[in-house]
Amino acid sequence: GELETMSEEFKFLTRVHYWAADTVTHGEKSPWGEHEIDYILFATIPTKNSLALNPHPEEVDDIRWVTQSQLLQMFDDETLLFSPWFRIIANKWMVGGGGWWDDLDRTMNTNAFCDYETIHRFDPPEEHMGGEGDAGPWLCDPE
Repeated sequence: GELETMSEEFKFLTRVHYWAADTVTHGEKSPWGEHEIDYILFATIPTKNSLALNPHPEEVDDIRWVTQSQLLQMFDDETLLFSPWFRIIANKWMVGGGGWWDDLDRTMNTNAFCDYETIHRFDPPEEHMGGEGDAGPWLCDPE
């Protein structure tokens, strides 16, 4: 059967403030981009078949269940597009070196990885700078 994930099942871990010009999709002088503060929420499910996904087609091109090593290999594949914020979060906190995904039990059942005070600030990777406003680095995370 399908599992409906309720809001109380999500674990709030931290917040990030980032921006990115959509130069990869719409060209060097793209008028489109993002500038937002996002809340990072985690949830676990018993099996991938227990969750029905229905993403908005203008926001999500593809969904794939992967292992950590598969995800890292996918990051190296230049033919695959990922949102800049996902790459930043995954590389900084999710995978490798005792990240959130390395110990899901600890992540979901303790506050060991929770940071409710900080808003982590990130500039995008180089390929997402520019755009119509010629945006450059300015948010660098002070960590």
